[in-house]
Amino acid sequence: MEALLDKYADEGITNIESMEVLRVNPFDEMGSPIEIINQFGSKEKYQVALRELELELYKLG
Repeated sequence: MEALLDKYADEGITNIESMEVLRVNPFDEMGSPIEIINQFGSKEKYQVALRELELELYKLG
């Protein structure tokens, strides 16, 4: 999640919403997109965590 926050700070929310973000630095160093998503339990749980992150970011903004 910290890496997603960093990516958001650098490039904006649109880039972290795309699954393709998991293929670029620093995520490519953490594993494949499937490996990263599996750390959340499933693709759906990854997407829920991402939506929750976005909601928190909008609250702060």
